[in-house]
Amino acid sequence: MAHIKLGDNSLEKETTTLNLGPTHPATHGVFQNILELDGERIVSAQSTIGYIHRAFEKIAEHRPFYQITPLTDRLNYCSAPINNMGWHMTVEKLLGIQTPKRVDYMRIIAMELSRIADHLVCNSVIGVDSGAFTGFLYVFQKREDIYEIFEEICGSRLTTNMGRIGGFERDFNDIAIAKIKKFIAEFPDVMKEFENLFNRNRIFIDRCVGVTPVSAEKALSYSWTGPLLRSCGVDYDVRVAKPYCSYEEFEFEIPVGTTGDIYDRFLVRNEEMWQSLSIIKQALVKMENEPKGVFNAEVPDYCLPPKEDVYSSMESLIYHFKIVMGEVPVPKAEIYHSVEGGNGELGFYLITDGGRAPFRLHFRRPSFINYQAYTDIAKGGMISDAILAMSSLNVIAGELDA
Repeated sequence: MAHIKLGDNSLEKETTTLNLGPTHPATHGVFQNILELDGERIVSAQSTIGYIHRAFEKIAEHRPFYQITPLTDRLNYCSAPINNMGWHMTVEKLLGIQTPKRVDYMRIIAMELSRIADHLVCNSVIGVDSGAFTGFLYVFQKREDIYEIFEEICGSRLTTNMGRIGGFERDFNDIAIAKIKKFIAEFPDVMKEFENLFNRNRIFIDRCVGVTPVSAEKALSYSWTGPLLRSCGVDYDVRVAKPYCSYEEFEFEIPVGTTGDIYDRFLVRNEEMWQSLSIIKQALVKMENEPKGVFNAEVPDYCLPPKEDVYSSMESLIYHFKIVMGEVPVPKAEIYHSVEGGNGELGFYLITDGGRAPFRLHFRRPSFINYQAYTDIAKGGMISDAILAMSSLNVIAGELDA
């Protein structure tokens, strides 16, 4: 117990110190918040990270460029393909590689599916933390369908290691395209049911409306990006502000909120899923208008040869070894590239000295940036509000503490 004195009358009042985390299930990850409580109201809070630090940036400085992709998987593992392709685009920017349009559209399909999967997790967990478990169970089948698509594309589900520098390791096969079309056809009905469960639910509204509101000015001062910033009324989206991967060819809206409270964050993510679905439909049409079999840029120094050739051709074996082990020289440069991740701007700041590995590499992890505001917005609220606020920030521990 701790003792504080309030006012000039020297009346003594007791507060309680509570550790929320680092292993409490409500924290949604391995991080800690030390709360000072007056009853159930939070007087002050202090965040602590470092429990899952894995030194990814330092490890990356000792790995060839191709071998860094699996590290990016383990940042925001709820939408790993976005991380993979953001890294590949950074290296392509360094090397001056121009990807074919079909590759751009394939990437957009994978990234937007990832965004939907990420938002499904976040919004359904907000429902769980407000006492409604049904929505979580209901939408997780669609998340499973997305993972089956990823498995068909690259053989993996959660940590995907999807794609290659210059494109993909293979074209989307007929099974993958059929699964994508099936998802497009089935997802709207499920999404409508999910919204019917929550959007006008009186208990859910009472728990979320007006809870931990954040103004646009405060959000910008904390360098918020992604759905959190947009929920505060700022229409910043990397896909529009700094288009990449041919996003400038697509028509979609940027949903924004007004108050920046939990309810706005929930609604913005819901609407973003509808926009992602629209983008996937457009990308599928555009992709099918491009020549089949084009799934990588024509840069043999950086694109792995087909595996069957590696087994039978000495030249392919040599190229495979040189590319994977980083024996192909890269220019000296300082590069920054960012993509619109599931929870904000995911950036890669890369410095090269011409060697086989980055001289320096920094990941701009949106969870780390967004989490700064948590103690500020939790102060003055109840413990139950603090749990919901954490859910609505979508803090992924793997990305918080690289």
